[in-house]
Parts: sequence; structure tokens; C-alpha cells
Amino acid sequence: MAKYLLLKHYRGGPKPHPNAEAFMDQWTPEEIAAHIAFMGKVADDLSARGEYVDGQALAPDGEFVRYDGEGRPPVTDGPFAETKDLIAGWMIIDVDSKERAYEAAAYLSSAPGKDGKPLHEWLEVRPFLTEPPVVE
Repeated sequence: MAKYLLLKHYRGGPKPHPNAEAFMDQWTPEEIAAHIAFMGKVADDLSARGEYVDGQALAPDGEFVRYDGEGRPPVTDGPFAETKDLIAGWMIIDVDSKERAYEAAAYLSSAPGKDGKPLHEWLEVRPFLTEPPVVE
């Protein structure tokens, strides 16, 4: 088994499918509820297969933090990334292969959006680092 992080971006990846072009603030409350229910169903399906580890939706706001020397404030008023770069949420899965991770991500990509149509949104699939990189 290998762990993968499935990242949902607010607007990430190559050119979006037309169904994914309407931001969630343009959806009806029923469309938002259907989308969230689908995400719960995906988590339940993955749990039943023993593949679900964790997942969470994220708010679009936040701050960048770094160490900038003693006595200096560590927090900025960012992030200043373009909307397409912000992470909307994530899911961690533990699956037998990269192909299975892709299959799970494709299923998650079919979440309903505006007018109940599948979003066909791009998801970023990232394997967990299992060993530190070799430095020579």
C-alpha cells in the first residue's frame, strides 16, 4: 500500500472543463449540498475499501508564515497566490498502486457542480515521500 494526497484546487491544472468554470459562490445551496454529499460518498466508498485515510475542505483565506529572524513578526497578510493556486481541500488515500490512486482521483473529479453536472475538475495526485532523497 502507498499513500497519496489528492489535492483539490480552487482553479488548478490545465484548462478547466466548462462544467468547472463557475465558482461555488455561483451555485445554489442545493448544488453545494449535492457536491458536499458526493464528497462524503467518495470518502465512504474509499473507507469501505480500506483506502481512505483522511480528508478536509479548506477555506480560501489563510496566511503565509516563515521565520524571518529573532524578534520579527512571522505572519504576513497573504496568501497572495492567484485563486487557481489555492488549495480547496485534500484527501489522503492508501492504495495498492499509482493507477488505483488515479482511478480514485478521477472518481472524485466527477463531483457534481453547477446544474448538477460533473465538474471534471483537475486533481493533483501526489505520492507521500517514503524515504528521504539520496544526496551525493
